[in-house]
Amino acid sequence: MREPTTQALEGNNSTSNASSPPPQALLERLKDYGQEDAFARWDELSPDERQLLIKDLEGVDLPRIDRIIRCSFQSHGLPATAIEPVPESSVSTVEERTLEDRERWWKLGLKAISDGKLAVLLLSGGQGTRLGSSDPKGCFNIGLPSGKSLFQLQADRILCLQRLAAQSVNEGSTNIVPIHWYIMTSPFTDNSTRKYFESRKYFGLEADQVTFFQQGTIPCVSKDGRFIMETPYKVAKAPDGNGGVYSALKYSRLLEDMAMRGVKYLDCYGVDNALVRVADPTFLGYFIDKGVAAAAKVVRKAYPLERVGVFVKRGKGGPLSVVEYSELDSSLASAINQGTGRLRFCWSNVCLHMFTVDFLNQVANGLEKDSIYHLAEKEIPSVDGQTTGYKLEQFIFDAFPYAPSTALFEVLREEEFAPVKNGSGPNDTPDSARLLVLRLHSRWVVAAGGFLTHSVPLYQTGVEVSPLCSYAGENLEAICRGRTFHAPCEITF
Repeated sequence: MREPTTQALEGNNSTSNASSPPPQALLERLKDYGQEDAFARWDELSPDERQLLIKDLEGVDLPRIDRIIRCSFQSHGLPATAIEPVPESSVSTVEERTLEDRERWWKLGLKAISDGKLAVLLLSGGQGTRLGSSDPKGCFNIGLPSGKSLFQLQADRILCLQRLAAQSVNEGSTNIVPIHWYIMTSPFTDNSTRKYFESRKYFGLEADQVTFFQQGTIPCVSKDGRFIMETPYKVAKAPDGNGGVYSALKYSRLLEDMAMRGVKYLDCYGVDNALVRVADPTFLGYFIDKGVAAAAKVVRKAYPLERVGVFVKRGKGGPLSVVEYSELDSSLASAINQGTGRLRFCWSNVCLHMFTVDFLNQVANGLEKDSIYHLAEKEIPSVDGQTTGYKLEQFIFDAFPYAPSTALFEVLREEEFAPVKNGSGPNDTPDSARLLVLRLHSRWVVAAGGFLTHSVPLYQTGVEVSPLCSYAGENLEAICRGRTFHAPCEITF
């Protein structure tokens, strides 16, 4: 009897492969939600590819994703509630803040930190793609004299604050209460972020005071709400936006972890700000003093049509929320408040927020119940080439409409906002951020009685003060008075 040829065997395999249908129960579930097209290329797949597709689809929470798609599509394009300027009473402006206020809030904040009531939440899901790097953005070195990355600058500020908080309770105290650092990554940055911290021994922090967790992903959908397939056996997915932090905290049970640690307040910020005052005691003290559920640091718009989101009030007696620059027509964006001389809509959102942990529980439940995501129209790589569709995202500021009370705290751009977003160009680059840091620190040194020499114009250089020496310009007299520093350089202990 003749042995069957290899071709005959392959033919039999492909026949049995083609005749094997998708799992019936999974197919029925997909049909219930109008997503059965995910199996459209089933007959073309190898057995291994079929298993990959089944595993991928079984990992999608279909009822939840269907609810998100339906609610988001229904709300898309609906007329927005009328907006009004933020009431003056909701904002602490720089000019009205007294030295007494600032000192009182600073002490109040340090006391809460020394009592272990504050934790810090870093939004770090993005890669440095626009900076020409595939590494997590926090690994980026903006070219300071110290060569420190954004992650290390932030870790050093935490270390400094822990020391200041301990000393505020008892001069000379070495009883350090750790500030817990929660770091939200994405599937694209999680592994490399963890390895980066491990290889640098957590920058001097205790390993157990740093908790990493991942934001979620959501299937990308076509304009009729169907899943876009990245390959014949994989649904195209994208991170759910920095507002995905609320559901990620809930599903990771980290809100319970915070409560167990005795944390009452959470300072939340984005990774790409070289001047971020992590766990700022003054802001925390203000937040506690006001007794609100949510607060945000804001900067004044630089000019009327600046492309930034601004805080507004939604309707008469409504909550504070953020509108993107594209939602403000030019006449509203340019309108002047005759009483103050400022723009009517002038308070820019810079992703520096403070929340109570109790409120975060409410937000996580409220956002999940309402299931409304922003639809970002994008060209999405798919099995059919580039496909126009939607990525579904939530934003960190989506929490504010749920807040029973919100307070805004004005800060100066040149002191607290040095974004690192673009590889080149006039604004928000590593070069512009580095100069903002060097200029601010140079002012600190001169104010503390130091002198600077420089071989290039001072507007192009400056000095860097290690965050381990000073958090916000304090305690520099002993290091700087009467001394001369040649810029650029780093000033350490």
